[in-house]
Amino acid sequence: MENRQDRYARQQQFSPIGRDGQTAIEQSSVAVIGCGALGSVAAEILARAGVGRLRLIDRDIVQWSNLQRQSLYTESDAQRGVVKSAAAAEQLSQINSDITIEPVVVDLTPSNFASAVGNVDLLIDAVDNFPLRFLINDWSLKTSTPWVHGGCVGATGQVRLFDGSGSPCFRCLVPQPPPASAVQTCDTAGVVGAATHAIASLQCIEALKWLSGNRDRMLPTVQSFDFWSGRHRQIELPPSLSGGCTACDHRRYEFLDGDAGASMESAVVLCGRDSVQIASRDSVELAMMADRWSSLGEVVQSRFFVRLSIDEKVVTLFRDGRLLVDGTDDIVAAKSLVGRLIG
Repeated sequence: MENRQDRYARQQQFSPIGRDGQTAIEQSSVAVIGCGALGSVAAEILARAGVGRLRLIDRDIVQWSNLQRQSLYTESDAQRGVVKSAAAAEQLSQINSDITIEPVVVDLTPSNFASAVGNVDLLIDAVDNFPLRFLINDWSLKTSTPWVHGGCVGATGQVRLFDGSGSPCFRCLVPQPPPASAVQTCDTAGVVGAATHAIASLQCIEALKWLSGNRDRMLPTVQSFDFWSGRHRQIELPPSLSGGCTACDHRRYEFLDGDAGASMESAVVLCGRDSVQIASRDSVELAMMADRWSSLGEVVQSRFFVRLSIDEKVVTLFRDGRLLVDGTDDIVAAKSLVGRLIG
C-alpha cells in the first residue's frame, strides 16, 4: 500500500528528474503572477509537482465567466465573489498540505513589485496585459530571475522561458507594447478552456525543467500554437536580435524604473464621482474598438470616444488612450475590467 512518502514517486521515476531533481523542485519557490486561466492551472500543476513555496499574486475576484476555464474555482467562489488568490490557495492547500502557499492580493505596479513577488527562483507569467509583461521582463533582467512567458486568446497561444540574462529577452520579441486596438483579449475574442490548459501545462514543463536542473533541455524558440487548426510554429530568437534592445542590451528598465512604469500607477478616483480615471495609453482606433466591444454590451461611439456599458459599469475610451470607468470607486476593480477589455 502506498503512503504519503510516495506522493512524488511517479514523477521521481522519470529519469531526467530523478531523486535529485525532485529534491531541487521541493526546495524551490515560484511566484505565479495572475491566478486566472493560465495561473490557476499552472499553480495546481506546480503544487502537485511539489514546488516547495508558491506565491499566488492576483488583484481580482472570482466571477461566473471564469468557471469555464479557471480550474481551481467553484460556483460557490463565484457566488460569494471571493478573491482569486485566496480561493486558489485554499484549494491548493487541500491538494498538497506539505508545501507553503502564499496568497497575495495586489495590483502590481513598479513600486510594489519587489515586495509582492519577493525572493523567488522563477516567475510564471499568467497576466492579461503587455505593460505588466514588460515590467516582469525588466525585473527578470535586473535580478537575473527566470520567467516563463505564456499567453492565450481564442485557441491560440505561445510559451517561452526567458532566463533573465537577455540575448534575447521579451522586448527583443516585442520591442514595444502594441496599441490597444491591435490586441485581442479573452473578453473580446473569447477563449477555449482546453487551449489555456494546454499553454499552462507547457509553461510548467519549462518551469520544471529549470527547477529540476535540466536547463540544457530548455526550448530556445517561442512555441506558438493554434490548437483549433493544429498549427505549431517555432519562432527563432537569435542572440543578434538583442542588438539595440532597450532592456537587455542598453539595460534601461523603462517599466520598472522609468516613465513607462510610472504610467502604470496613474489611476485616480475622481473627486465627487463614482468613477476611476486611468492614464493615457497609446492613441487608439475607436472604430476598431467599437466593433470589438459590440458583442459585450451597449456601445456608443463619437469622433472623440467609444463607450461600453458592461457589468453595471460604463467604460469610456478616449482617442488619446485615456479611460474613465464609471460605476466604481475601486481602482483595482476598474483596472481589472480595463485589462479584460483592452489587455
